[in-house]
Amino acid sequence: MKNRIENLNKAFESRVRLGIMSVLMVADEIDFVSLKEQLQVTDGNIASHITALEKMAYIKVEKKFIGKKPNTTYSVTAQGKKAFKEHINALEKLIRQTL
Repeated sequence: MKNRIENLNKAFESRVRLGIMSVLMVADEIDFVSLKEQLQVTDGNIASHITALEKMAYIKVEKKFIGKKPNTTYSVTAQGKKAFKEHINALEKLIRQTL
């Protein structure tokens, strides 16, 4: 019997990473504060997940200044979109197979 969960991406097992990617799939880009508020997580928690997704090249991080204030924005990469869509498709297939 074929393993039904083999196509799920371990990078998206965390609810925070799943949330980050879900937000970024519908937003062109989002800043740190807005993302943190939408997901209702702490600075440290979201930062560690963002770092992991960035290392996998699933998201792009851009740091700039607006006036004298730092501003960090995030966007999903083409590789990230592909990986996330494959993950969602695998979840949907798993659900259909178990019904």
